[in-house]
Amino acid sequence: MTASRTQTPSGRNAHSERLAILGSSLTVIAILAIVTFLLIREHAGAQQAATRSATTIAQLIDADVLRTVELYDLTLQGLIAASQRDDLKQVSPQVRHLALFDRSTTARFKGDILLLDAQGEVLADSSRIDPKPGHYADQDYFLAHASRPDTGMFISRPRNDNGGWRISFSRRISSATGEFLGVAVASMRLSYFDQLFKSLDIGEGGILSIISDDGILLAQKPHLENDPIGRSFADRPNVQRILSERNGSFDSVSSIDSQPRLYTFSRVGNLPLTVIVALSGDDVFASWRRTALIISGATGVLCIGLLWLTWLLCRELRLRHLAEQELAQLAATDALTGVANRRMLDQTLRHEWFRAQRSGKPLSVLMIDADHFKAFNDQHGHQAGDDALRVLARVIGENVRRPADLVARYGGEEFSVVLAETDSAGAQLIAEHIRAAVEQLPCVTGLESPITVSIGISTWTTATHQSLEQLLVAADRALYQAKDGGRNRVVAVP
Repeated sequence: MTASRTQTPSGRNAHSERLAILGSSLTVIAILAIVTFLLIREHAGAQQAATRSATTIAQLIDADVLRTVELYDLTLQGLIAASQRDDLKQVSPQVRHLALFDRSTTARFKGDILLLDAQGEVLADSSRIDPKPGHYADQDYFLAHASRPDTGMFISRPRNDNGGWRISFSRRISSATGEFLGVAVASMRLSYFDQLFKSLDIGEGGILSIISDDGILLAQKPHLENDPIGRSFADRPNVQRILSERNGSFDSVSSIDSQPRLYTFSRVGNLPLTVIVALSGDDVFASWRRTALIISGATGVLCIGLLWLTWLLCRELRLRHLAEQELAQLAATDALTGVANRRMLDQTLRHEWFRAQRSGKPLSVLMIDADHFKAFNDQHGHQAGDDALRVLARVIGENVRRPADLVARYGGEEFSVVLAETDSAGAQLIAEHIRAAVEQLPCVTGLESPITVSIGISTWTTATHQSLEQLLVAADRALYQAKDGGRNRVVAVP
């Protein structure tokens, strides 16, 4: 094995790189989490602000509608009280008309105010002294009062009379004994709601609506062709929820245009009316979306920049690691032959020696020397000598294949091989392979015989009591015995 066994600080560099990536990733995650939290909070803030604004609009409508309905109710109560006065039966029709409809002048957007008898015939009309004949027994308000004495003030379904939409407010007229005597009814033009909604800003995509407890649409801004006044919305999920909860707000998708909307709704006092303010999600969150886009873009640039800097740092760490590896390789490698140098040999010998002491397994050392190398150098020059040493190092390395073994240049033309967990027989087998492989190399021009090597082997086992220095001395002694015995041979000593 060559100097690739050199120990480098690669683990430390890899750890630093992992820490940099982990730190950068955690920072990016923290930034994204904080920005996401802030954007969610801002989204909730935008929704709360829109809900407050819509609630204010609904309260303004509630207050105005309650005042208007109260005026109509006072008109009806005055009409009923005047109709039951016996003294008015003796006065002229003009005076009686003034007395009956004295309070009706205060009602805004009023239509006809009628006094009906028990059969639904007109007894008095606010628009004329001599009432125009009419029969209203089939109207919903008349039927409601005739069938239920406790109806109170009744608000009718909207109807389109003479080209304009109207609703009617009515009260039952009863005798002292509770007998049904007729109905007092006052109609109001629904243009009142148009005038009321006109000054309210609900955004370009917003919708204002007033519905009855039956889900009947009474007013709307803007007017939608697919949802005319008087149509029932009772089958729509959003309306069902609104009528069920009476007051509150929620997000949902409109069944009208399939757009997300923020619904805020409020019941008008004790009246069977509900005001709905449906703000467009695009209007509510338009400012938030612009802010979110800017913040998200800036955050993305920041995170990308941070990751890019982390990548640059990791690249620098890798380059530094490679440089350290190269330096470590150079520090542990013999520059001429490419195998481990003497410094690396000493480190490996100490490491394997202590490991053998702990495990009790044998450790063998080979000392290899090129035969007649000085004469070869003198005859062919130093360049050829260097080439020959490189070839010897390659051949030795090819015959020492285990990763745990080490081939090193001991000095000059001498090499050393450390064989961990190898007994004397195994070491002799490897040494013989090396000797034979060197002997089979092609002859150098000008030489009559091939280059050969002499090899000395020393093995430590638990049966011996050698120190590391004694092991090396024994291997060196075996090498000289091989040379004295005629060279090109392997000699092992216990």
